[in-house]
Amino acid sequence: MRMIDIIEKKRDGHELTTEEIQFFVNGYTDGSIPDYQASALLMAIFFQGMNHVEQKNLTMAMVNSGDQVDLSKINGIKVDKHSTGGVGDTTTMVLGPLVASVGVPVAKMSGRGLGHTGGTIDKLESFPGFHVELTNEEFIKLVNEQKIAVVGQSGNLTPADKKLYALRDVTGTVNSIPLIASSIMSKKIAAGADCIVLDVKIGSGAFMKNVSDAKELAETMVEIGNSVGRKTMAVISDMDQPLGFAIGNALEIKEAIETLKGNGPKDLTELCLTLGSQMVYLAKKASSLEEARQILNESISSGKALEKMKIFIASQGGDATCVDHPERLAQAKYIIDLPAKESGWIKELTADKIGVAAMLLGAGRETKESEIDLAVGIVLRKKVGDKVEKDEPILTIYSNKENIDAVRELLYENIRISQEEVSPPPLIHEIIK
Repeated sequence: MRMIDIIEKKRDGHELTTEEIQFFVNGYTDGSIPDYQASALLMAIFFQGMNHVEQKNLTMAMVNSGDQVDLSKINGIKVDKHSTGGVGDTTTMVLGPLVASVGVPVAKMSGRGLGHTGGTIDKLESFPGFHVELTNEEFIKLVNEQKIAVVGQSGNLTPADKKLYALRDVTGTVNSIPLIASSIMSKKIAAGADCIVLDVKIGSGAFMKNVSDAKELAETMVEIGNSVGRKTMAVISDMDQPLGFAIGNALEIKEAIETLKGNGPKDLTELCLTLGSQMVYLAKKASSLEEARQILNESISSGKALEKMKIFIASQGGDATCVDHPERLAQAKYIIDLPAKESGWIKELTADKIGVAAMLLGAGRETKESEIDLAVGIVLRKKVGDKVEKDEPILTIYSNKENIDAVRELLYENIRISQEEVSPPPLIHEIIK
């Protein structure tokens, strides 16, 4: 088998066989296929696409290129959730304890963030003492006993995807639905969950910019998951403006606590209930999505969900007293309101640029070496569709730097106020079952 023949075959629009895809993935992973040939095939896939069988085979070839997590010793149906990113995406911090509180095992592998704000692990480390350095035995024991644990990502999961993703980034082949879908699903499948719930974002703060592309991506990933025996569902949700109010690590933790108390932002609460209902339903703890939502609402109103968060944080060494006393979390030195320059209705809060502003404050990483400041970030006071008066705060900046002129300027550039009334955007665009 020759790589040149595989490149030409896909260039001309033909279907690649299981063996050809496996040959390519194995060869690129072990270094026997050079970058220039891998780049040529990626570009051919970019233009010619892949059918469902090819996408499944590419995904499983990447899964089989490295380690796979064995969760078979964890009792019950394991459900994983994946979001395609966003600004203020606090869902994991809410969903983990919430879903675990109704008896669904949450065995979560998470990473650190490179971008607007920290990843799930960075956010959880806002609790002093919290750690994710668990042995496999400790991880399984915690999930069996407490129904929830979070561990750092294994170094050798889907090495083929790591290499291919880096190559796509520099060859103009990132924006290909077969390549995006196989990349995401290979990691989720290798992580060992029985079922997968996907939150596919659309809008200025997301990779997918319109509903049709997001729907195609969601349907492709659901098809891949179901075709390899992992029950998969997806939600297409809005990311034209930040989710919830908080953007920043400790600030998002405070918001997660309020949401588990039943006092969270409407959009964050609604998205968590939608995703959580799918997780509970797939885990067979409810006979319908409606029943699953009712179970989750009862867990919030009874205090079970909040209690599960305390147990989860304490079991991994964190200071769980911060749940009842969030003032013990990291605090910023400067708290500065950003006033509206005119009266009207909020028309636009450009999610990705507001995320960049939070990163400039220190809430995220510009490079892998960057250190995160857990205390800093932004809290919105208004969302799209809200009425605002001149000089009324649109948002509040939490900073440990006295000079934030550049942040303030960037924020003003990406907030638009209309003189005509504006309707809030839809949060959930579609559910793919």
